[in-house]
Amino acid sequence: MRTEQLEYLVMVTRLGSLRRASEELHLSQPALGEALRKLERELGVELLERRHSGSKISSEGRELLPHIARVLDAVNRLLQASGKHDQSSHRLRLGTVNAATATLLAPAIREFRAIHPSTQIEVVADRQTGVQQHLTEGSFDLGLISYLGDDDPPSGLHTTELLRGRPVVCVRPDSPLAALNAVTVTDLLAHPLIVMRSGYAMHHYLQRLLGGRTPTSSCSTDGAEMCKLMVAQGLGASVLPDYSVLEDPLERSGTIVHRPLAEDTPELRVVIHRRHAPVSTAERDLHSILVRRAAERNTNSPIDEELHQRDPGSVERRT
Repeated sequence: MRTEQLEYLVMVTRLGSLRRASEELHLSQPALGEALRKLERELGVELLERRHSGSKISSEGRELLPHIARVLDAVNRLLQASGKHDQSSHRLRLGTVNAATATLLAPAIREFRAIHPSTQIEVVADRQTGVQQHLTEGSFDLGLISYLGDDDPPSGLHTTELLRGRPVVCVRPDSPLAALNAVTVTDLLAHPLIVMRSGYAMHHYLQRLLGGRTPTSSCSTDGAEMCKLMVAQGLGASVLPDYSVLEDPLERSGTIVHRPLAEDTPELRVVIHRRHAPVSTAERDLHSILVRRAAERNTNSPIDEELHQRDPGSVERRT
């Protein structure tokens, strides 16, 4: 048995197919398939479900993944101790709904790379169901997802809450909505709106907020980052989580601003998911950095001061 065979299996699991794994590994698909068949014969377990549509990890193979992760982690520590850590490159795949993570994730990755310079990080933007599915299948190591109100995360995943917030209206400073202390639904309907496509928590919330009514004009897109860019270009207003707007470079520069909604707003949460299986040192470190940075952000968040001035009880209700 060779550690490369274990790495091959992990790669097939992450990417979801032999073809994609062979391209990533710069290895022919027949050679990759034969290496995994040899591993199956040695272990006496069918690791892959081979179908005409492609191959994916079997349930028996999935049960072995925690043990494989520990073996590869031990090899990584051995190489690090011997001074040959640079000869072993690993990868983490992190899925995100791209609704709250730009100002949290980028600094966390910068800190992580100082500790794990040889670990590659692939950040994949997807909708909520897509991130959940990839996590369950094992093709994502970590996932950042926004949830609305009391929506329950799926079972089978380890969940840690990172951020809490409320919906706000994001506009340009020269927008008529920026002159308001609070924005009503009537105000929103009178202006062009930039909304997230179906599959995002904010899409569901905005549908509920508008109650079936239609704005003067609207356009839809994927994720808060594109929404903010379109707002900055003067294409309309957008309803986004406050934690997505605060500390954004566009907000810091004064290109966009936010205003509260006049209606009662539900609580929004950002959580980080991972599988219950034991994880590598690199994965644990990135997870810990994200949790710590989120805690620091919650403690120092200027939105808490703003909410406290409007309603002294609001901060206590969020915690």
